[in-house]
Amino acid sequence: MPTHLTATNLRASLFRTLDQVLASGVAVEVERPGGTVRIVPGAPTGRLARLSSHPGAIVGDAQNLPEVSWEGDWQPHV
Repeated sequence: MPTHLTATNLRASLFRTLDQVLASGVAVEVERPGGTVRIVPGAPTGRLARLSSHPGAIVGDAQNLPEVSWEGDWQPHV
């Protein structure tokens, strides 16, 4: 059940309200003369969710790296 605030009450406690929404996951509804605005927490993102793909990366066991042959792929920059 969302919490209801007026815009004046939100202004007085904006950062505390934002921290509460993030901590509890409960939305806050702010009532204005033209309608209602909801402040809702976004989907939680962890460190792994922010990783980008690396298509050229080697996928496998690190123990097998000494056995990989690089002679055909290596091209020195002159």
